[in-house]
Amino acid sequence: MEQSGIAAAIRQEPGNLLYQYFQPLNDPETVLLIDSWTDQAAIDAHHASPMMAQLTGLREKYDLHMTVERFVSDELGEDERFIRK
Repeated sequence: MEQSGIAAAIRQEPGNLLYQYFQPLNDPETVLLIDSWTDQAAIDAHHASPMMAQLTGLREKYDLHMTVERFVSDELGEDERFIRK
């Protein structure tokens, strides 16, 4: 994704706030993608973009499997007291 330039292109899409990969220290076979978008319309536009065909091609080429979970930001700051900055 990084070498192909696809990740950089996704980061430039309207509404993209974050598109970053992480790898757990104890599981080199797993990659965690965190992507954040301004709203559902931006996500929908991303999913309808031609880049999705490139992503699908890479998944097929490398036999990649996915699990998707959606998280919601703490916009109200209710957990702020638990976070040390």
